[in-house]
Amino acid sequence: MSQMPQQAAPAKCPSCAEPLESGDLFCGACGYDLSAVPAAPQDHPTLTMGAPGVGPSGVDWPPPEPESSSTPASPHLPTDLPGTDSGGKPLPASAPHGSPAPQGSPAPHGSPAPHGSPVSPASGVRFDRPPVPDDDYALQAPDPRVAASAAGNAEDGGNGGHGENTAGAESSGSGAAQVCVACRAGRVDDDGYCENCGHAQPRERDHMEQESGPVAAVSDRGLRHHRNEDAFAVGHTALPDGTPAVLAVVCDGVSSATRPDEASLAASRAAGESLLAALGQGTHPQAALHEAIVAASHAVNALADEPTSAREHTPHQNAPACTIVGSVVTSGLLVVGWVGDSRAYWVPADRSAPPARLTEDDSWAAQMVAAGLMSEAEAYADERAHAITGWLGADAYELEPHTASFKPDRPGVVVVCTDGLWNYAETAEEMAEIVPADVALRPLHAGRVLVGHALDGGGHDNVTVALLPFPAPPQGAGSA
Repeated sequence: MSQMPQQAAPAKCPSCAEPLESGDLFCGACGYDLSAVPAAPQDHPTLTMGAPGVGPSGVDWPPPEPESSSTPASPHLPTDLPGTDSGGKPLPASAPHGSPAPQGSPAPHGSPAPHGSPVSPASGVRFDRPPVPDDDYALQAPDPRVAASAAGNAEDGGNGGHGENTAGAESSGSGAAQVCVACRAGRVDDDGYCENCGHAQPRERDHMEQESGPVAAVSDRGLRHHRNEDAFAVGHTALPDGTPAVLAVVCDGVSSATRPDEASLAASRAAGESLLAALGQGTHPQAALHEAIVAASHAVNALADEPTSAREHTPHQNAPACTIVGSVVTSGLLVVGWVGDSRAYWVPADRSAPPARLTEDDSWAAQMVAAGLMSEAEAYADERAHAITGWLGADAYELEPHTASFKPDRPGVVVVCTDGLWNYAETAEEMAEIVPADVALRPLHAGRVLVGHALDGGGHDNVTVALLPFPAPPQGAGSA
């Protein structure tokens, strides 16, 4: 198995933070192989693999395709869709996803050079989840779909899921004793635990659903995590000329950092508010998304400004951090932006047309594939696959959001999600298979179906998905 070029040993073990000596090949505390990933400098920076950021002057809108064109390009891979990068230039050509770039050809956008060329080593690597034993949560959490059904029956119709928690039991305002959502028999005590089976009851963020016009999102804690560290923001607005626009932002807290749930919530809120404000002022959607990611980064960075006394109690904890992916869709333009390993997929309404993955992960596995050192199957099967090389947080070296715009030649839907979903539908073809055919008419229902697919697959991580129709329908159109 090929490895990244040999580097000098880092000052601390990237796995357990134990101090290291110069020349160490393995950590003396945990045995971590120090040659497995590039060493991080003292300030723990991260490698960002995006194009230069959009300047304050904005980006020219891509010209519309000629109506007389009889053979429009079919979407297949991100670079097959006509679009521009965050510098306003055409997206460079790349090898098919999962295959190393051919010798002598340019590397995929934002990726290291192919095998045989000097590989740009990562400036920093961060594991997006702490090492925990498989049996850390031996008792699985109750299936939220069962809990939601029970809650809906108890509340005589439910709340419709518009931005509210749907995983709870009976409404606390009803005056009746709360019944456990897991066993449906025990009474829930004041601390939120069932007196019969001991299950902790769902919290506000354990299961969230929201619709905003034609766009919808669903987030769930999953069946193994003790809390939901994902967050999202969805919205719809109109550009100054009346053109409709829909947006979605999905954030995944980095579990190996402190307060990841706060990081994802702060980032999603800041990005969503920034997008709505910028689009309403007429900012180009691609520039607006770039600015939104920067605003999200500032919001996460602010969480690290805690009192000195708090840092003294937890001196070895990392700064709060999260990944982010977002999309803006108008009547003729599809824009995506991201930092980290959360993803966006394109699924055409005509399922005979090929789908596409629109983002490239900031991860160890993606670097190995892009450098031609490993196949995609080998890289994502490795235990280091989910080590991320880009994130939002005060300990990130620098921020260069990845953004790209596309002009699909047919209607479809953009799937924006965390790895809690794409781990169970990794390729674009697999994702297209599980997206319901009526997603444009019932986006909230489709979101529930996709979350259910991840739960049926094991629900080993938090699961969040947002769905945006392309083209954005006129204002007032929503789910049926």
